[in-house]
Amino acid sequence: MKIWKKVLSGAVAISMVSVMAACGGDDDANETPVNDDPANETENNNAGNVNNNDEDGAKASEDQEEVTLTYARGHDATGATDKLVEAFMEENPHITVEFREMPADTGQSHDQYVTEFSAGDATIDVFDADVIWPAEFAQGGYVLELDRFIERDGIDMDDYFEGTVDSGNFDGRQWAMPKFTDAGLLYYRSDIVDEAPETWDDLIEMAGEYQGEEGTDFGYLMQANQYEGLVVNAIEFIASYGGEVINENQEVTVNSPETISAIEKMVEIVESDFVPGNILNFDEPSTHTAFLEGQSVFARNWPYMQAMTEDEDQSQVQGNVEFALLPAGDAGSAAGLGGWMTMINRNSENPEEAWEFVKFMTGPEGQKITAIDGGSAPTLRDLYEDEEVRDAAPLFADEEFVATLENAVPRPVSPIYPQISDIMQIELSRALAGEISAEEAAENMESEIESALAE
Repeated sequence: MKIWKKVLSGAVAISMVSVMAACGGDDDANETPVNDDPANETENNNAGNVNNNDEDGAKASEDQEEVTLTYARGHDATGATDKLVEAFMEENPHITVEFREMPADTGQSHDQYVTEFSAGDATIDVFDADVIWPAEFAQGGYVLELDRFIERDGIDMDDYFEGTVDSGNFDGRQWAMPKFTDAGLLYYRSDIVDEAPETWDDLIEMAGEYQGEEGTDFGYLMQANQYEGLVVNAIEFIASYGGEVINENQEVTVNSPETISAIEKMVEIVESDFVPGNILNFDEPSTHTAFLEGQSVFARNWPYMQAMTEDEDQSQVQGNVEFALLPAGDAGSAAGLGGWMTMINRNSENPEEAWEFVKFMTGPEGQKITAIDGGSAPTLRDLYEDEEVRDAAPLFADEEFVATLENAVPRPVSPIYPQISDIMQIELSRALAGEISAEEAAENMESEIESALAE
């Protein structure tokens, strides 16, 4: 597959979420997160660790006070979390990490964290956070600012994909470390077309032309239902046309010619004859089910679907599917960012030890474990050059996939993101249903988001 020239950087101040979907990989939505970084063993990320596996380090650890940390995250069916914790404790014998499993439903986990942290509860020290939570938790005073630790230990945040760093940055400060990432992809039937469309206009032309080939019913599938997945899809269109919802100064910029063009393109696709008549009800499961049954030439979905296309027990298109960057708009190609980050409870009684654990998990050694044993995509670029990581999953060795991660843009980074998402879902759904124009949708989103921010 060829790699398209990247025009859009992951710094676009936008963001995304969802179910299995919008999360783009919300936690275990597809429970196949796209890997975590391995490489360079402990060189950078363990720079501040007391235990360096030498005699002086061992002696120093013996003199240190025994500390117990509580680490919380959703269910991990891969066993990678256990290996991660064991590896950390082996290098830091004075620190014991106890795992606390949170509800599988990310919304329930979110609410439980908010309830405990707002009450000043210090039970949880370290926890994994959806990429759309950091700004909210930072504004709420629930989490610890990490800049002083990052600077002290010489962590180079440029080693991470830019979009993953931006998701954890609010008000000019870093509140979360990127743990694993996810991004939207375009899947296509390689037995029908030789190459993926490079632009949205190319997609429209090709979807119409090849619809019906090899028994397909549709040309394109996307997530257009009124839920978080719709926001992610919209962010991809908006960013590809050079627009954004909220800029880095927390100014609402959604009502722009670029955003209007993006919404118009979404409407054009949804109203076409090459998508299902019930496309406004489609989410990730609907998309992968139809695509695996051979019903469509193209489909937008998360990386988790790649493995499903090669599963002979559930795929009717095995061996005939490739993936590429999502089509480009006037400003280039952009993929919605999903994945998870790691944060420290502001009320933790052991912030130094909590940071050591966060640094290990999100550093080369920890991310390598998460990638190889958990199938989660690393947020550290260098890990995609690590042979063990590349051998762990076909996606990790694919240049097109890495290019997609470079293009990933976060959903709006805001402490009131849940409200912003609701506003966007409603107005975008009205536009796609033909109830209002793209211009009206952009105007409504602007005024409603500004009102929400002013409250």
